[in-house]
Amino acid sequence: MVREKGIDRDILMSVIEETFAMMIRKKYGMDAKFDLVMNMDKGDIEIYLEKTVVGEVQNPATEISPQEALERSGEELEVGDEYVEIINMGKDFGRRLIVTAKQNLNQRIREIEKDNVYNEYNQLVGEIIVGEVYQIRHGDLFVIHNRRELLLPKAEQIMRERWRKGDTIRAIVKEVRRGGPTATPVVVLSRSDPRFLERLMEIEIPEIYDGIILIKGVAREPGERAKVAVETTDDRVDPVGACVGMKGVRIHSIVRELANENIDIIPWSPDPVQFLGRALSPAKLLEVELNEENKTATVLVSDDQVSLAIGKQGQNVRLASRLTGYQINLVKEARDEEDIELIDFREEIGLDLYTELIRARIDTAKEFLSAPREALLRIPGMTTDRLEQIRQLLEREFAQADELLESTAEKAGVSLTTLRPGQTADRLGQDGAEVQEVEETAVSEEAMASSDAAQHSENNG
Repeated sequence: MVREKGIDRDILMSVIEETFAMMIRKKYGMDAKFDLVMNMDKGDIEIYLEKTVVGEVQNPATEISPQEALERSGEELEVGDEYVEIINMGKDFGRRLIVTAKQNLNQRIREIEKDNVYNEYNQLVGEIIVGEVYQIRHGDLFVIHNRRELLLPKAEQIMRERWRKGDTIRAIVKEVRRGGPTATPVVVLSRSDPRFLERLMEIEIPEIYDGIILIKGVAREPGERAKVAVETTDDRVDPVGACVGMKGVRIHSIVRELANENIDIIPWSPDPVQFLGRALSPAKLLEVELNEENKTATVLVSDDQVSLAIGKQGQNVRLASRLTGYQINLVKEARDEEDIELIDFREEIGLDLYTELIRARIDTAKEFLSAPREALLRIPGMTTDRLEQIRQLLEREFAQADELLESTAEKAGVSLTTLRPGQTADRLGQDGAEVQEVEETAVSEEAMASSDAAQHSENNG
């Protein structure tokens, strides 16, 4: 039982002793005196019932008459002597009492097993374990580890991963839930928890394990993108370069483990404005207003940096907000829109009319929108209705980019407002809030060049 159940030898011995003590008291009374001798190596158990020889028996549980003692043992004992009787478990206890004792023993062992599981894995919370997938049920994975059944719920998995029975899997112990009176504790694993990425970095990067580099924060969207803020305790060590490794070899092994999750390594700074600038990289910020009381940050960015700040489906700004702990509100500094070549609308305009517009030296959308109405109507094939249709098409195209950014920001839960030409950025500093120009310190040039795994910080926006 010690070997198969994983129970401590001394604990098991005490449980068995308690079980037999319960049997004796049920059979002979609560006052019964007995001695229990156990040999755990051989499995031998002997029970000695002790009674005092008295002239007149008043408590049969602890007393015996000389005549009864003579009949049972064949020895002549005097009043005051101790009478010792060896109990035959099979004969004296009876089947019903033995079955009850067996149920009691099994219940106690199950309780000990539950406590062992809880204590064992409660000490491993936040640590990585390696197990084997043995069952998949409704998207949840059941993992065998040290002959224990652990649960990796669907919500704690990386979305794009697919597992099969028998696969070896690494995950972090997220929590241990105590079950009901009869249920064993549920050990919940996770691969989407930010601590999983932290532990992987400790394994792959010796400087983190040794404490030379500290992980100051992690923000993840599992399987998609992550931002990790790091700091060095040794000025001679570049924290970003050490994490990325030569040609990205260190970070690549972590990226492969996380289903090609993009990882941005960011140098941490005690200055929140500078840290915000790095967290929102690759976007370059113009100004930042901090509200320490409400933990909000209003960030001014130029028109061409808005898409970089927001990122794909709002990932960049959302992760930066989690990493820094500030709710980020973006303010776009509007500029004149870039012009668009008319050739991009050749099919909508029609080949013949497009050719006439080119002959009239109207090559771009801005040239068309700024041309006098009378001059456009003199172009062969142009009618009033056609003119309005083309004008609406071009204006809609200019507005579409802004609408797309606003929609993406809204889905990401980020406020996006526009600072029109002529307005100043001074309004960011209302109510005495802290406003600073942001130093252009994102991930270092060396790290940006090395970090293949970070997918080059989504330079394509």
